[in-house]
Amino acid sequence: MVNFNGEILEDETLYLNIENRGLRYGDALFETIRLVNDEVILWEEHYLRLMSSMRILRMQIPMEFTMEYLEEQIKSVATSSAISQARIRVTIYRNNGGLYTPKNNSVSFIIEATPLSSPFFILSEKRYEAELFKDFKVNADMLSNLKTNNRILNVVGSVFAKENDYDTCLLLNNEKQVVEGLNGNLFLVKGNTIKTPPLADGCVNGIIREQLIKIIKKLDTYVLEEASISPFELQKADELFITNSIIGIQPITKYRKKNFLAVTSKDLIGKLNAVIRLQKHV
Repeated sequence: MVNFNGEILEDETLYLNIENRGLRYGDALFETIRLVNDEVILWEEHYLRLMSSMRILRMQIPMEFTMEYLEEQIKSVATSSAISQARIRVTIYRNNGGLYTPKNNSVSFIIEATPLSSPFFILSEKRYEAELFKDFKVNADMLSNLKTNNRILNVVGSVFAKENDYDTCLLLNNEKQVVEGLNGNLFLVKGNTIKTPPLADGCVNGIIREQLIKIIKKLDTYVLEEASISPFELQKADELFITNSIIGIQPITKYRKKNFLAVTSKDLIGKLNAVIRLQKHV
């Protein structure tokens, strides 16, 4: 089931056409969210990022797009699909009309729900090998901070990873700094210092990234740095991990000839789960 502008439709229903601006120009953005026990996890943070992104893209925000309204729309599609734990994708796109210049800035939305197996973030201990993707670069600007539908770099990088038996790739910007992973923000651990690239380097303004930064800053055991990461630092690190709203924290187990531990990852994922339980009482 999908929620299209407030109407629950079967997955097979044709509700888009060839004039869709998300299809034609990537004129769309999205949020990927966890629903746990019918609660939308970190909803305020996702909602504020969504509204901010729409303003930056000069989309018209409908009057009814309140936190309460969109939360109700998310829950309605999950309920209609009989899912209480789900991966939710909210897509907002500018309505049909125009070429590069749209006829107007009004929007439509699509909400999808697919089942999740666990109500909490669980740290995977399986192999997760990474390599640099050098063919194309991330632009270090504000558009790269947004979750837009322009993800062709991530698609091509994922094909490269699959072809070469890697589990993920790390992306570079035009200054040859490591920006993020294909599917989330990057954190590097060296001693008691935890480092993550700044938004100015072009990484996505991730919700879990934001949550971990807040958690780490409150701990005496770690020092947080929002600073550029060079490729030379990767093999010198004690740990590398990726974060996003669905997996929480994904340790990188190998980069080139270096194998990594997951001690800090295990510590932080427990604290991340605790923060979410406290916020949503799940």
